[in-house]
Amino acid sequence: MKVLIVGGVAGGAGAAARLRRNDESAQIILFEKGPYISFANCGLPYYIGDVITCKEALQLQTPQRFHDRFAVDVRVNNEVLSLDSENRQVEVVDHSTGRRYQESYDVLILSPGASPIRPPITGIDTADVFTLRNIPDTYAIKDYINTHHPRYGAVIGGGFIGLEMADNLHALGIEVSVIEASDHVIGPLDPDMAHDVHNHIRSKGISLYLNSMATEFTKDSVKLKDGRSVPADFILLSVGVRPETGFLKDSGIALGSRGEILVDNQFKTSLPHVYAVGDAIGVTNAITGQPTILPLASPANRQARLVADIVCGKPVRYSGVQGTSIAKVFDMTVAVTGESEASLKKAGTPYYKTLTFSGSHAGYYPGSHSMLLKLLYTPEGRVMGAQITGYEGVDKRIDVLATAIRHGMSVYDLQELELAYAPPYSSAKDPVNMAGYTAANVLEGTFEPFYLEDLDHLPADVQLIDVRTPGEFSRGTIGQAINLPLDSLRSNLDQLDRKKTVYLFCQVGLRGYLAERILAQHGFQVKNLSGGYRLYEAAQTDLHSGFTSKKEYTHCGLEKDPEK
Repeated sequence: MKVLIVGGVAGGAGAAARLRRNDESAQIILFEKGPYISFANCGLPYYIGDVITCKEALQLQTPQRFHDRFAVDVRVNNEVLSLDSENRQVEVVDHSTGRRYQESYDVLILSPGASPIRPPITGIDTADVFTLRNIPDTYAIKDYINTHHPRYGAVIGGGFIGLEMADNLHALGIEVSVIEASDHVIGPLDPDMAHDVHNHIRSKGISLYLNSMATEFTKDSVKLKDGRSVPADFILLSVGVRPETGFLKDSGIALGSRGEILVDNQFKTSLPHVYAVGDAIGVTNAITGQPTILPLASPANRQARLVADIVCGKPVRYSGVQGTSIAKVFDMTVAVTGESEASLKKAGTPYYKTLTFSGSHAGYYPGSHSMLLKLLYTPEGRVMGAQITGYEGVDKRIDVLATAIRHGMSVYDLQELELAYAPPYSSAKDPVNMAGYTAANVLEGTFEPFYLEDLDHLPADVQLIDVRTPGEFSRGTIGQAINLPLDSLRSNLDQLDRKKTVYLFCQVGLRGYLAERILAQHGFQVKNLSGGYRLYEAAQTDLHSGFTSKKEYTHCGLEKDPEK
């Protein structure tokens, strides 16, 4: 069996290695148009930021080592130009010599990856504009910084890579601006989960421009659509990627609307004997069953293993993706898995949500940090998605929830999980357990939540109660809330109107829940703010900070100077 593989990073190199483990007699040729294979592209920002200091550490395999270990004919700087499926061959150019040639195949595996999007912005070809996708990109950025010593850098795009680059550029002493077209960073994250992230980014001295479009690049600035100018000696574009499938345009292979290769659950394309994996393919959402594109390393590696097994005759199927991602945003951790609130709304899927704050480990053990966990689930209780922002411990919780989602678990199952506990690592009720308990309370009717977005739509004569202590209340509250502390609530029931719904809140939700149970059993209709005052305060800090508006506001929302 002669197998040609197009692309030598995660999908291609992984498929080649697995094929050799499956079949010692196969002839395997791996084409990579660049000079490197099997490199750690997720680690590239950290080389630029001097966290990873050894160039060789980025190369998981060199072409020679890969050949020696797996007996694969590795051809770097060899680009596949076209595919002739009728004659089962590809046309290749060797960039080191300029020679063009054809290579036949019994089986062809496509893993060409994706390339950074370069939008048609004025000045993009004349200013110092970079993208980051491979090792040459990394060296180009690093060499520029070392030789030009820039003071200002602008990152266009607030996704995972953009924020990781902002972090690493800032660590080098560069004054960084992040320019994001959306109202929040990290697309898969819901806006209510982004407030803490925005505040944390600004706390590091980063200039964060939200709802902002770049319209022109100059030698020392980025011009925005609203007329503002952002200082920038150089610019990093990080606005997404598109499948690198131009070489397939005349091949007859079926492509999607964004140029992605369409495959079935065995990675078969529309052409016989041709398979595809990695960032260039359309995949199925494992939760909704809908088609999507997900250019992430972990799915590409799983696909590589499976396609090699399929080519060798194993009857396996790919079950799809759920988008589990995690990123270090300065010293904060942001993680998502499964569906977001935005994606569930778009699909018209009924859902409930709860937001809980929990400590990374037992509160009485030093060093605990709070994490915010958002859980999305169906009216029947099936877990559909989760998002977490915080510090230590976020990674293990998102992995537990990713596993729960993959196996169709419910919020009741989350309550039953027996997770490792010791004071330095967790609490007796792990944050995942707590999310399950809270969601189950919603489904069982003992907790009726309302949310930040509801605050602008409460009745004019709303009965809004702050059940925190007087000291907490004096440092800030929501609107015209009345302070009725939890511990004295029972003796103050006569201050409440039983004919009106009581909207109440505490700091993070627990005292609010206790107050809700007291009032509900005394005949009141009660709603409790999910996420509590802690989330409200983060949202207010975010919305009244940075560069989201030309006006300056006081905490209560009034303009400081109406003439501005």
